[in-house]
Amino acid sequence: MTLARLAPAIFVLLWSTGWVVAKYAAFFADPLTFLVLRYIFAILLFIGFCAATGARWPRSWTTIGHAVVSGMFLHGLYLGAVWWAIGQGVPAAISGIIAGLQPLMTAAVAPFLIGENLSRQQQVGLALGFCGIALAVLPKMLAIDPAATPIQLLPVAVNVLGMAAVTYGTLYQKRHLQNGDIRAIATLQYAGALIVTVPLALILEDLHVTWSLELVAALAWSVLGLSMGAIALLLYLIRRGQVSRAASLIYLVPPLAAVQAALFFGEALTLPMIIGTIIAVTGVYLTNRKTDSAVPSSKPASNATAG
Repeated sequence: MTLARLAPAIFVLLWSTGWVVAKYAAFFADPLTFLVLRYIFAILLFIGFCAATGARWPRSWTTIGHAVVSGMFLHGLYLGAVWWAIGQGVPAAISGIIAGLQPLMTAAVAPFLIGENLSRQQQVGLALGFCGIALAVLPKMLAIDPAATPIQLLPVAVNVLGMAAVTYGTLYQKRHLQNGDIRAIATLQYAGALIVTVPLALILEDLHVTWSLELVAALAWSVLGLSMGAIALLLYLIRRGQVSRAASLIYLVPPLAAVQAALFFGEALTLPMIIGTIIAVTGVYLTNRKTDSAVPSSKPASNATAG
């Protein structure tokens, strides 16, 4: 089995670990504080990566500004919301299911923001997706599932707002960053994320960090495995024209995140979660089936930033 065949699956598997890392890191550091450390190290490593590989930096301040702004939404607000919500008790599996609906939200708002019309199949997919997420999440929120631990409304709402942020960031990048070296763009996006996350951490947290081998391992995986590894694989897929293959596997991310959360943290895989996930994944598939081959460049922007 060659790397060319394995790369899309490895990329998706890396992305799915983001929710597990978020839950694990919360044992040793405040979520937003951890993200600040992650972004700092990611920026430093990306600068070195760009220098070593001869990346071309944008010469236009407008392009630089667009990259920074997109990073505020794609990384700063999105990951900040997801990690904070998990730190407040949202199960990693539920958070992964919510975030997995991002392509649905993108399709839902695309007609208003970039003039893309929805087919009947996509409309059915949207309805299925949101019904699936409701089935998966509401029993826990309303405490009507005896096997589930109740979760609060506010963290779930923040998690949904994070999905809205990455949706807007994806459309923003699609509109304003069609060209440019993705290595340099990614570096600037992490700088934008840092601009957002630092003040949020100062306002909402005590900047608590318990330095330990476990924290260093979580930080190393977040930076090297997610921020760097996923991007490296994305560049490889783009170069080989295999982005659509990775996109076709994105539907596996919510169940992968749920299974990992069950294995590592004992989170219960309740029947409503399983059925809701199947319905939601079906909805995402139907919504994106038409556009997978038409606009493959819109997929990796959101995929690469989800971890």
